[in-house]
Amino acid sequence: MMRLPQFRYLAPGNVDEALGWKAEAGPEAMYLAGGTDLFPNMKRRHQTPGILISLRHVPELRGVRENGAVSIGAAEILSDVAAHARVRADYPALAHAVDSISTPILRNMGTIGGNALLDTRCTYYNQDLQWRKSVDFCMKRDGTVCWVAPASPRCWAVQSSDSVPVLVAIGAEVTLVSTGGERRIPIADLYRDDGIDYLTKRPDELLKEIHLPPADGWRAAYRKLRRRGAFDFPVLGVAAWARLSGAGVVEEARVVLGGVGSHPIQAESAREILLGNRLEPDLVRAAADACARSARPLDNTDFTLSWRKEMVRVMVARTLGDLVP
Repeated sequence: MMRLPQFRYLAPGNVDEALGWKAEAGPEAMYLAGGTDLFPNMKRRHQTPGILISLRHVPELRGVRENGAVSIGAAEILSDVAAHARVRADYPALAHAVDSISTPILRNMGTIGGNALLDTRCTYYNQDLQWRKSVDFCMKRDGTVCWVAPASPRCWAVQSSDSVPVLVAIGAEVTLVSTGGERRIPIADLYRDDGIDYLTKRPDELLKEIHLPPADGWRAAYRKLRRRGAFDFPVLGVAAWARLSGAGVVEEARVVLGGVGSHPIQAESAREILLGNRLEPDLVRAAADACARSARPLDNTDFTLSWRKEMVRVMVARTLGDLVP
C-alpha cells in the first residue's frame, strides 16, 4: 500500500492568509484544493511537501460569478461547474469537457483550478517509487534522462487536462494573485512547452479565478480519445472554436490539441485553412490533415504512435463537424 508522507496541514480562511502562509513557508509548502492529483503524486513521492495549505475553506476561490461574462473560482468543484445552468447554456463545450473528467466521485472532489494546473503525465513518470527505481528515474523526478527520448535534453511529459484545451480555444483568461498583487493573463499564456517547467505561474502565485468570454454568437466543441469511457486521462483532446457569419463563413477559429504535447497546442495551420471559408466536408478534411501533419505524439502514453497520429485527423474532423449549425 502506498502511504502519504508526513505533512503539516494548514487551513486558511481567506486568500490573504493563504498567500501569507505560503510566503512564510516557501518551497516546503504546496496548495491543496481537491487533492485528486496531488495526493496520488505524494504517495508515489513525485511531490513531498512538508506543509499543505488547504484552499477548501477560502470563500473567494469558490462560486460561479455572472457579470455579463462568467468568472469561476479556481476552487469550484468540477461537478458543480459542469452542472451550473449558465455554464451548460452558454459554454456547453466546457461543461462537456469537465463532465468527461475521471469519475463522478473524483469530479465531486477535484476543482477546476486543479484541472487547469494538472501536472504533466508520462508512462515513465506516473509509476510508484519502486517501479521508477527499478528502471532508473527519469529527469522529471530524481533522474537525468527522459526515457521517452533519451537523447533529448528536455522532458516530454504531456499536458493531459480536459478543461484546458476548451479554455484556450474559447479565449479564457485567469487571475493569478500573490502578496505583491494580482495579474490577469490569457490562459494560453499560463503554459510552456516543457514537461517539467510546464507553467509560467510563479511559485508564489495562486490561481484565483478563470474568466470566460461573453457568449456572443461563437460556437465550440470538445472530443476526447481514451481507452475506457470513464476515469482515463485523454490520450488526445480536441477543442474547436469558431465564429461564423450569417452565411456560414468562418470569421474566426481556433483548434487546440491536448494530450500530444507538454502544453496545449494551437493548430495555426488548421486555423489558416478555416478562415474565410464555409465548414464544408472538404475544408474540414483539409484542416484535419494539417493537424495530423503537425502532431508529434511520442511513446509516453497509451496506444501506438501511428494510431494516435491517425486519430488526430479523425478526432479533429469530428470536432469541427460538431461546429456546423
